[in-house]
Amino acid sequence: MKQLIAPLITCFFILPANSAEVATPPQPSSVPANPATARAAKPAHGIAMHGNLKHGVDFKHFSYVNPQAPKQGALRLGVQGSYDSLNPLIVRGVPAAGLREYVFESLLARAMDEPFALYGHIAETVTVPDDRSSISFKLRPHARFSDGKPITADDVVFTLTLLRDHGRPNHRSHYSKVAKVEKLGTHEVRFTFQAGTDREMPLIVGLMPILPKHRFDPETFEQTTLKAPVGSGPYKIDVIEPGKTIVYKRDPDYWGRDLATTRGRFNFDKIRYDYYRDAAALFEAFKKGLIDVRYEGDPGKWAIAYDFPAAKNGSVKREAYALGYPSGMSGLVFNTRRPLFHDIRVRKALTLLFDFEWVNKNLFHGAYVRTQSFFDRSTLSSHGKKADNYEWLLLKPFIDELDNRILEGEHEFPKSDGKGRNRANLKAALKLFKEADFIFKDGKLIERGTGEPFSFEILAASRSQERLFLNYTRSLKRAGIDARIRLVDSAQYQRRRQTFDFDMLQNRWGASLSPGNEQIHRWASKYAMTDGSYNLAGVKSPAVDKMIDAILNARAHKDFVSSVRALDRALLSGNYVVPLYHLDKQWIAYWGRIAHPKFVSLYGYPMNTWWHAGDVKKTE
Repeated sequence: MKQLIAPLITCFFILPANSAEVATPPQPSSVPANPATARAAKPAHGIAMHGNLKHGVDFKHFSYVNPQAPKQGALRLGVQGSYDSLNPLIVRGVPAAGLREYVFESLLARAMDEPFALYGHIAETVTVPDDRSSISFKLRPHARFSDGKPITADDVVFTLTLLRDHGRPNHRSHYSKVAKVEKLGTHEVRFTFQAGTDREMPLIVGLMPILPKHRFDPETFEQTTLKAPVGSGPYKIDVIEPGKTIVYKRDPDYWGRDLATTRGRFNFDKIRYDYYRDAAALFEAFKKGLIDVRYEGDPGKWAIAYDFPAAKNGSVKREAYALGYPSGMSGLVFNTRRPLFHDIRVRKALTLLFDFEWVNKNLFHGAYVRTQSFFDRSTLSSHGKKADNYEWLLLKPFIDELDNRILEGEHEFPKSDGKGRNRANLKAALKLFKEADFIFKDGKLIERGTGEPFSFEILAASRSQERLFLNYTRSLKRAGIDARIRLVDSAQYQRRRQTFDFDMLQNRWGASLSPGNEQIHRWASKYAMTDGSYNLAGVKSPAVDKMIDAILNARAHKDFVSSVRALDRALLSGNYVVPLYHLDKQWIAYWGRIAHPKFVSLYGYPMNTWWHAGDVKKTE
């Protein structure tokens, strides 16, 4: 788990937005025609991906907020790295933290106490036919951008076109599935989807950030900018210090402050993000009180580093709480575009050489659990479960791609005795390398035909990653492998990651209780070669592609669960990553001048539900 506060915070509010290629907008001829179901649809206050909404039409606030939270004070957060752009909706540049959450809003707001449910925000109501071939939004007439201009259907239509043609790859992918967008009135708009489009699309469109037509130019949209943007959110940008600091100030004229979707949220007068070059400096800033809250992901720090005076006297509080969503996958990613990693036997052998037991004991105080699934820590995981009949029906055409032990629920990632030698796994790995035409000779692993040494680079973004990789390279050296670690700054790391200019790196794919379109941009074959894609491994698997389709088209919840497990099995069978580890609980440390609600959501404590509880004059 990364030791950065901002990414952990924002992940609660942004659907995984992960990538795709530019698509030609479909023509109206592809629009499905089902007037009977369209006429039967009635306006509703929200939409759920599966099942019914938890909150009724007259709900006053979400269950995980404090509706009486005071509106005062400042929140100070820390981020490792830098930023050079104030547009988070394009590929170029590194955007400042907080923009998507505090400045740009969507038609609907996501509830954090349900797997995947959205409620009216900019849009007062939604109308969706049973076949989900379209969705209509009725906008709130009083909704405004921060410059006072009303939000209209024209802005919604403009945003769809802008992001489809000029946005991030995931935007281009999602919104190219809209066959037609119609302005039905000043405050009403309808999206009609291509025939055969998945059932998640109404929700994806509902989460589209709405941009003011009068403030964005399509001709320059893809250029990075440090000009403060105009959005409709609860905050405006107050201070811009590129790469160093960004400060948001709560808008006293925010149009949505009395909505059920915002009550008890956005409680700080100011929110400040300060950027730090490395993790050590970030932690020192927290200890000194320059940062208010820290989501801790380092077991070593959690075990021994919180012995500073403020933690001892209770000024800094520490809590651990259970999480209600899957762990996701943190792993060392094989770039299968590289010839060295084409052979699955090579990838299996390199997985054998990762000694989790030793790493967990000696580096992490035994605090981690080995990740066995892309949806571990949840019922969506296939680990330990035999494939059911529905899964077999989906997977049977691809049986040659799949690992039978994974299908039978018998698969476990390699274990060691934890003593650091990992002899049994080393022996098994050398056998696999030999089968793949690599031989161990004179202490080196070489390709049989060419005599070329087995050598690759591991790209690191932080000192903590470097420490983990150093241990791994020692294990690789015993097999005769020359693995080099390259530590680069955040900007270079981002560029190389986006253009797939790496052999191996560490990545974490978060997961929710309702996986959907984000799986396309992570794993679908057609995005394996698209710059900016999150298909970092270069996965090109017909089985994976079909399992994603099954997830997106599942109607019954039980079929949805089986489809996710089937995707899990296909990904695990491909050995695209060396799975690492995860925590069973979330750790958080914070200064007592801020407070959080009594009830935790499925996804933890969203920072926008916290408030300032101390003496404002002394802490600002």
